[in-house]
Amino acid sequence: MKKKFKLIDLDCANCAAKMEDSIKKIPGVLDANVSFMTQKMTITARDDQFDEIMKQVVSVCKKVEPDCQIVL
Repeated sequence: MKKKFKLIDLDCANCAAKMEDSIKKIPGVLDANVSFMTQKMTITARDDQFDEIMKQVVSVCKKVEPDCQIVL
């Protein structure tokens, strides 16, 4: 399953790169893209685990950029 999410208050490209690298390490994630320029995130993950994976994605993003919000 591939889904796109809007990001709010992503402050820098470096943070976006760190978020993307961390998300790709989550088991079940097939691909991830975090764009600072468009303030969007694309996640490709296994359908049967998607909701659980998104909980982990939110947690990872909060560690890298505490002010950033993911519009689910």
